[in-house]
Amino acid sequence: MRDFPRFLLAVVCAAGFALPVWAAAPGNAELLEEVPSPPKIIEGQPIDQPTVTKRKDGENELEEYSINGDVYMVKVTPPSGKPYYLHREDRNGDWVNDGPTRPLSVPKWTLFRF
Repeated sequence: MRDFPRFLLAVVCAAGFALPVWAAAPGNAELLEEVPSPPKIIEGQPIDQPTVTKRKDGENELEEYSINGDVYMVKVTPPSGKPYYLHREDRNGDWVNDGPTRPLSVPKWTLFRF
């Protein structure tokens, strides 16, 4: 009989968790038809592939990745050391280094707008 209070507490907690789920489902709920997945390619609109341009800047080799003429990422390969990437966090932002030691990337989510 020492375990009866624990058993009673477990039953009350289980009922407390199940009650909101049971109460949320309306009695006249219907199953929806199966929704088809969206098309991967919209007909008539080709998918833009990135253009890679290689060039030298001093001793560094640069590979610029662009779509529609906008450079969004640059791979920098120095003569000695590991290559690293520069990319923009957003269209108007500065270049961010994704090198061997990555900087702290802070999420920029909009939670509230007044």
